[in-house]
Amino acid sequence: MFDYINGENNTFKNLINGEWVSSISENFIDIKSPLDKSLLGRVPAMTKEEVDSAIKYAKEAQKKWRDTTISERGKILYKAADLLLEHSDELAHIMMMEIAKDRKSSSSEVSRTADFIRFTVDTAKNLSGESLQGDSFPGFNNNKISIVRREPLGVVLAISPFNYPINLSASKIAPALMAGNSVILKPATQGSLCALYLASIFEKAGVPKGVLNTITGRGSNIGDYITTHPGIDFINFTGSTEVGTRISKITCMVPLLMELGGKDAAIVLENANLELAASNIVSGGYSYSGQRCTAVKRILVVDKVADELVAKIKEKIKLLIVGNPIDKDVDISPLISTEAADFVWDLIEETKSRGANLVIGGKREGNLIYPTLFDNVTTDMRLAWEEPFGPVLPIIRVKDKDEAIEIANKSQYGLQGAVFTESINDAFYVADKLEVGTVQINNKTERGPDHFPFMGVKASGMGTQGIKYSIEAMSRPKATVINIIR
Repeated sequence: MFDYINGENNTFKNLINGEWVSSISENFIDIKSPLDKSLLGRVPAMTKEEVDSAIKYAKEAQKKWRDTTISERGKILYKAADLLLEHSDELAHIMMMEIAKDRKSSSSEVSRTADFIRFTVDTAKNLSGESLQGDSFPGFNNNKISIVRREPLGVVLAISPFNYPINLSASKIAPALMAGNSVILKPATQGSLCALYLASIFEKAGVPKGVLNTITGRGSNIGDYITTHPGIDFINFTGSTEVGTRISKITCMVPLLMELGGKDAAIVLENANLELAASNIVSGGYSYSGQRCTAVKRILVVDKVADELVAKIKEKIKLLIVGNPIDKDVDISPLISTEAADFVWDLIEETKSRGANLVIGGKREGNLIYPTLFDNVTTDMRLAWEEPFGPVLPIIRVKDKDEAIEIANKSQYGLQGAVFTESINDAFYVADKLEVGTVQINNKTERGPDHFPFMGVKASGMGTQGIKYSIEAMSRPKATVINIIR
């Protein structure tokens, strides 16, 4: 199926107005595997003129798509979900090669995405408008009725990250399409092969020409241009806080939905089930080598139980399998780039030099960093505050739950937090005071189920995602008032 969007010399094309087209400028970006630096393909570095063309076609196509029935849109998306599962093995392999995700997680991402698309269709079918009587408000009689329905916004710019190139592209595309919008998909450069494959699946499922278009190219070259383009009516972005902040500063009167960085804390109280806490911390902190916005990124544990918790976490880290996901089933795989690995390694070196206790790890082979745990990290160390996006966790010892809350809330981020305790009163006490979008009680920080609301506060994002919430964010209420003449 990949041959469908593959040109000569392993050069890929973009989907523009129902056609797969190459770069007019003949400029391309090499996509190399983080596993072995092999060349996987070359994607077009699109020009501003090509961006203009894609948005123009999306604008025109949306006018017809908005009048397509919900049922017809749903049939197309159901077909896309079926095609995803049919090509699951092929897509999982591409994901492993392009972003170094382990086989199990890659396959799971594909199946989860198919479920997401189907649930989106079902949810959209059941979203309804309302009618309002005028006489329910003081001073008005019953000769006014407001009929309220949801309208699409127009052209949605979907900007997806490298770490979930299928799921976090489809989680933008599917709600946007079901709401009646057209979509411009701008994937992260590393991850663009997966995104182009996903676009081909939507096209094969029957999405009309121009309704879904793709744009590849480096954000440093076309990022500002596309996000400030007058033809864009909504921006749905997942990525770094740095880029998200820039988008929010340079855009004007365009609604935004953003999932940005995090420094999610796992707070472990003295009355916690330490075995449960340790299992969730290791799973939440080290899966996909910690390259997740919602990964556990620091542990705030009451000193009374810290030694026991550290011992349990260390033993579980020893069981993690490190290596190349192509060769074997692994838990820890190479990071996405040398630059990413350099950043994580710099944090590790700085933390060691500042006197924290290296419990386990602290080893590097190229882009592969072994799962690392530090104890006795203090709040004057970078690792206490910066998001590593890698397999390294700090343990910060606290005297009680209030100190844990205080440290957690000092972060610039506010995506999620977790509290481990067997006291329901303590659980709700901590949950009530944490400045985050979601609090997990006795579970790792994570996204999903996908119909739950998902949001961040402070530097972790704006707006609310989750299937129903995403559809509502990418549409607007429109009122038609009937004035009854008596």
